[in-house]
Amino acid sequence: MHRFFAEALDGDLARLNAEEAAHAARVLRLEAGDEAELLMAGRRFAAVFTALKADGAELRVLRELPSTEPRLRVTLYQGLPKADKLEWIIQKAVELGVHSVVPAAMARSVVRLSPADGAKKQPRWQKIAQEAAKQSGRCILPEVREPVSFAAMVGELADFDAAAVPYEEALGNSLRSFHAAHPAMQRVAVIIGPEGGISAEEMEALQAAGGEAVTLGPRILRTETAGLCALSALMCLYGEMEDRPANTLEG
Repeated sequence: MHRFFAEALDGDLARLNAEEAAHAARVLRLEAGDEAELLMAGRRFAAVFTALKADGAELRVLRELPSTEPRLRVTLYQGLPKADKLEWIIQKAVELGVHSVVPAAMARSVVRLSPADGAKKQPRWQKIAQEAAKQSGRCILPEVREPVSFAAMVGELADFDAAAVPYEEALGNSLRSFHAAHPAMQRVAVIIGPEGGISAEEMEALQAAGGEAVTLGPRILRTETAGLCALSALMCLYGEMEDRPANTLEG
């Protein structure tokens, strides 16, 4: 079933913005009477089109569907990688349930983006997140922020319940141990270094701010693999890869 981000109207009505309506009408060639899945305000609904034009559309909500959103909110701080790796990381992280992605400039980042360049790239990154969210049936649109400095990232760690830092020199502290130490955590930061990894000085600063060095096993993972591995493992450990009871609420 086709999925759309929508805005609630009065009662059981919802609407699509012009961009979503144009895609439904011109690309998908949907019509009044066709059903669709709506993603609204962190919830998911089955609905039917009542009016559909290229410049706007209205739908009637039929029933609420089970939420697909994880209770665990993971913010992925990704050291800026080369080429188009960040786009791939964003897409896959959204599919896996990330709450937000924050590119971070780190000492060993080959890519150096000026604030102006980062601002130009952010809309494309957000668009990739939106398409991935629709494809995977997310109830929210995960935010992709403009790149931040290393110092800014360190300063934000106080906002989280815990922060996991996969580090190739970490010994003995697996993600299973991290989970055991934080069984009821709701907001977690995962910090991934760029291709060259996290420098010793950066690791010291992260640990001083509360970051915990964790191992992802004996194999060295690429930067585009490490974050997705950590995200997948955390979702599994916190029960976010299990079936949930169906939501019986009617719209």
